[in-house]
Amino acid sequence: MTSVPSVGGPPPAAAPVSTAPAPARQRRGARRSSVAIWVLVLPFVVMFLLFFVAPIVYAIVQSLFTTRSSGLGFGPPETTFVFFDNYVRALSNSDFLASLGRLVLFSAILVPSMVVTALGLALLLDSGKALAPRFFRVLYFAPYGVPGVVATLLWGFLYIPATSPVLQVLSSVGIDVNPLSSGNVLFAIANIALWGFAGYNMVILMAALHAIPSELYEAARMDGASAWSIVWNIKLPLVRPSIILVTVFTIIGTLQLFVEPLVLQPLTTAISSTFTPNLAAYNQAFAQGNPNLAAAMAVIVAVLGFIFSFGFLRIVNRKGNRAW
Repeated sequence: MTSVPSVGGPPPAAAPVSTAPAPARQRRGARRSSVAIWVLVLPFVVMFLLFFVAPIVYAIVQSLFTTRSSGLGFGPPETTFVFFDNYVRALSNSDFLASLGRLVLFSAILVPSMVVTALGLALLLDSGKALAPRFFRVLYFAPYGVPGVVATLLWGFLYIPATSPVLQVLSSVGIDVNPLSSGNVLFAIANIALWGFAGYNMVILMAALHAIPSELYEAARMDGASAWSIVWNIKLPLVRPSIILVTVFTIIGTLQLFVEPLVLQPLTTAISSTFTPNLAAYNQAFAQGNPNLAAAMAVIVAVLGFIFSFGFLRIVNRKGNRAW
């Protein structure tokens, strides 16, 4: 039987609780958690360092050296540290500077076209009046799954008057168009990029639109807001971060322009071996045998990409959350 303490007597003594091993157990648990985290993160860290950081560091190191043959070309190659000499040579090359100008013009064509097209498609499919939105979502996204080389070949056939049914129909009514002429080739390449990536950016914007609470739309309609007012005052401000993301992705993508002009080059004389900075670097590395100068050109393009992206983000952040 358990004893009942008498009224007014001293309370029963509490059983002592041992707390000594708890800190040790906590430390062991923290160490195990830390080890588990590193085990899970380690593959990504290794792959990131091996396939992202290492090539960048290697390109920067290569750009600071030059390799020359000794003994009138018959001796072993000699590698010499030249510091920024390759960068000076690249920036004093008129063909490379012209390719940078074409790249800036291409960005001015593609970036606004991509953002407006992707946003327009996303808003169209997000509206309640869209017919078969799932079907058209897949239809618009499908070109993203086509490899760039294949897509460029397909469009190349459509750009040649002898093989393009569209150009032949236009020619039959007296309209002669040459998409691969020197004045149109940038627009032709931008059209290929727009066709291939507008659906991908549309999906990003649609995900942001679907994350908007429906209660906001209901409250706006109760206040008498029109469909355009809902788009302008609710949808666009709330998907602004995604629009910025799509814009930065497109800026970075324009700086990687290489496949389309390389594939179209045999079809037109308007695309030279230095048409874009990446083509110029490719030509220096594999045709001219000067990988050090090619590395300097690649680093310059990467720096320009950082400047453009960072500058765009600074401009956007300076505006803050002001109305559109």
